[in-house]
Amino acid sequence: MNSRVCLVTGATSGIGKEIASGLARLGATVVFVGRDGNKCEAVLREIVQRHPGSDVSYIVSDLSSQESVRGLAAEFLAKHSSLHVLVNNAGVFAGERAATADGIEMTFAVNHLAPFLLTHLLSSRLKTSAPARVITTSSVAHRGARIDFDDPQFEKRQYGGIAAYGQSKLANILFTRELARRLADRGVTANCFHPGAVKTDLMEGNPLLYRAAWAAASPFLLSPEKGADTGVYLASSPEVEQVTGRYFVKRKISEPSEAARDDEAAARLWTISEELTGVA
Repeated sequence: MNSRVCLVTGATSGIGKEIASGLARLGATVVFVGRDGNKCEAVLREIVQRHPGSDVSYIVSDLSSQESVRGLAAEFLAKHSSLHVLVNNAGVFAGERAATADGIEMTFAVNHLAPFLLTHLLSSRLKTSAPARVITTSSVAHRGARIDFDDPQFEKRQYGGIAAYGQSKLANILFTRELARRLADRGVTANCFHPGAVKTDLMEGNPLLYRAAWAAASPFLLSPEKGADTGVYLASSPEVEQVTGRYFVKRKISEPSEAARDDEAAARLWTISEELTGVA
């Protein structure tokens, strides 16, 4: 990965931090993203301590805000002439419905619209840097989920944290499929993956019921390093250089749910996402 520039979102803890660290270990120039500058600084020191001499920096951005996502893209483009790997990893789980500063339901905004918008803003740089890759962290939670195109933000139906999260992870796969189609023959691949059930701080700040269930499951969960393995593999391995539009589990192509293979739904979701982010 020497001379390869990678941008990793959601990297101040958990899977994202381990993906950033893994890419730094392989010699990549790594730019990671987090909401908290103090946490970013701590992670920067940790990665450099793990991998002395590594080229690592960070950008502070709150991906729940479209203005902040645009600022992130602008700052990256001003500082880096190449982008070979974009890892859309940042994600949230909201046990109770909340709206962002843009008035969009939080889970849909952070888990789907933020990577959609960021990838759009960086697509030209990815194309000029080809061969390049876009990797998005999805989840097995997409199974059983569906996109409610009449009410994707749970404005009419009763909100459920698990339903909202599953819908957003399904959206990650549909986004990947449509992105791969649109970038065909442009030298940019797009894939997504399920990291496994990983011990992270995903439930932090949620109601007690969710936190208690997560704590009870904690002894059986994977380490963040193991959860990051497929992400690092997709970002770096020559074995998947020509693979695009696929969903991976444990470094292997896996068949997602029937809803995740619906190309008509993927195109429809893309149109809605354009409207909600103001891009075309």
